[in-house]
Amino acid sequence: MSEERKTIYMDHAATTPVDPRVVEAMTPYFTEHYGNASSLHHKGRDASDAMENARETIADILGCRPREVIFTGCGTESDNLALRGVAFAQAESGKRHLITTPIEHHAISHTMEQLESKFGFQVTYLPVDSYGVVDPDDVGRAIREDTALVSVMYANNEVGTIQLLGEIAKITRAKGIPFHTDAVQAGGSLDLDVDRLGVDLMSLSAHKFYGPKGIGVLYARRRVKFWPMQTGGAHERKRRAGTENIPYIVGIAAALKLAHEGRESENGRLIALRDRLIQGVLDRVPDTQLTGHPTQRLPNSASFVFNYIEGEGILLNLDMLGVCASSGSACTSASLEPSHVMAAMGFPPEIAHGSLRLTLGKGSTAEDVTFVIDHLPGIVRKLREISPLVDSESYAPLAAVV
Repeated sequence: MSEERKTIYMDHAATTPVDPRVVEAMTPYFTEHYGNASSLHHKGRDASDAMENARETIADILGCRPREVIFTGCGTESDNLALRGVAFAQAESGKRHLITTPIEHHAISHTMEQLESKFGFQVTYLPVDSYGVVDPDDVGRAIREDTALVSVMYANNEVGTIQLLGEIAKITRAKGIPFHTDAVQAGGSLDLDVDRLGVDLMSLSAHKFYGPKGIGVLYARRRVKFWPMQTGGAHERKRRAGTENIPYIVGIAAALKLAHEGRESENGRLIALRDRLIQGVLDRVPDTQLTGHPTQRLPNSASFVFNYIEGEGILLNLDMLGVCASSGSACTSASLEPSHVMAAMGFPPEIAHGSLRLTLGKGSTAEDVTFVIDHLPGIVRKLREISPLVDSESYAPLAAVV
């Protein structure tokens, strides 16, 4: 019998395993403390107390009031609630202009498209440079009298670039415009203090920082007006109707607390692994580019484009070796269309198709990085030998690609 193949998981941007300590914190609320937080009896009070303790834990990390923390079903719902909720509330006073970027997660971009096509809002998409960075001055130039909301992601899920939120916030605050950030990809590794960031709304999702899937948070500053998108009971101070998911609420608070407490040391470890991985790939694989900002990027994120081949081929070959990776966002990696993020950064389709995202995590080791650096060059070489974009005899790109 052959030896069992080891799995090397380098897709932590897609999801993370639940930390055993988080599972331990959640377990009693599936069995012993199973009450509905809206019930008046002692089982309900136990559940309500657990929820409010979790809310306070998250508020302490975000530097906000507990009442500004809203529990949702996921990061996508948090994004949807922020955008639609603020947009519809602001439309009452005639403000129907929204500002965002072309590199947002589809939870933002598809919602913006719907608000524009179905509800008559106007959306301005700010350009990004070749690293995926938004110029804060472009935000100021785009703001109009009828601007209702600005939404710029904290860190990109495909290439890891971190935005200058503080600089953008100075502009939105001076103009009195609500500022939202999708912080789903940044939640486990970057500063989340909402006052230091200057944001008025922020979306988070537990499964990106070793919590359970199916629970998210929307921070909404008290002065920001928005409409609830779910109607029913008076849950979450009438902002998000639906019986609260107490085990998962306990889980997201436990996971965020663990991530916050261990952030500095874990980031240092991951940055060292990330930089070694990036340098090793660039040194050993010709015609390869790093995507995203070289330094202003998430601690665990390494992303590349390999000329003349498609990322799906790389993924399949890595998977056969036990390596889990991605060609971009996990929500769109099955699509045959090139990444909208890569397109916005100026990569032509034939190059954008050759993308690879390697994202490290708690279980990643130096040996894992060495394995990928050692095996990736052979995979790329094999794929280029059969690529229709390369002359197989001279191993040079065909004229159409140059």
